[in-house]
Amino acid sequence: MNATITKIEQESWKDSTIHKLDGRIKLIFTVLIVVYAVYTQSFLVLLLLEIYLIILLLFSKVSIGYFAKRVLMILPFGGFIAIFQPFIKPGIVLFTLPLGLTISYEGILFGALLLSRLIVCLSAIVLLSSVTPLESIVNSMRKLGFPKEMSMILSMTVRYLFVFFDELENIRKAQKSRSFNIWNKKTSYLWRIKQIGYTIMMLFLKSFEKGEKVYYSMLARGYVGEATSYKKENPIRRIDYSIIVLTVIVIFSVEIVNLYGII
Repeated sequence: MNATITKIEQESWKDSTIHKLDGRIKLIFTVLIVVYAVYTQSFLVLLLLEIYLIILLLFSKVSIGYFAKRVLMILPFGGFIAIFQPFIKPGIVLFTLPLGLTISYEGILFGALLLSRLIVCLSAIVLLSSVTPLESIVNSMRKLGFPKEMSMILSMTVRYLFVFFDELENIRKAQKSRSFNIWNKKTSYLWRIKQIGYTIMMLFLKSFEKGEKVYYSMLARGYVGEATSYKKENPIRRIDYSIIVLTVIVIFSVEIVNLYGII
């Protein structure tokens, strides 16, 4: 299952109770989970939060395999920070490696804690993007009072993200028609890296040209940076409030149990 932009958007339009929740509620829910995951220092608390997210995932009818694949795709971008913690954090030395490197007990614990926090935060964000269309996320940010400039930038990003993705797909198809395969070990590694660099440069140039054309078109239609966007008024229902109340109850319950040393 390919976690492409189109596939992500298709998943976000499924019909389930979680999908039908108001976008503002889902944004607040995600922020609550992320903030509490960063705050807590208990592994079992993080495990319970992850279980809670997986339960919501099951109600959302999103494939667990698809969900796990997306989390694992993003995990390396922050996970390397946790991997280095055993080598750089001072504490009780467990192992001594060549070149003067040491592995400390405190470093292992702190690295594991960082990795656990990262997994919970990524799970919450991936769940949000899997059950909420991109445009709905932007509109929800506007309704919650985010800066107008930020909303405008995100709105433009969402609108043209699929255009740039199509451009990348066209470049990849052209390369494939010329028998280019990044995993082909019969070709030089440096040559493959160079071709990837050319691809990134080409995509950057096409993006720059597209952005320039769009900006000039906006100016020709009277854009002066003070434009306002239409916001559809959707009342928040009881079921929307219930997910926030449930999340707050879960967080407070877990924290109280943790403070009293049961966890």
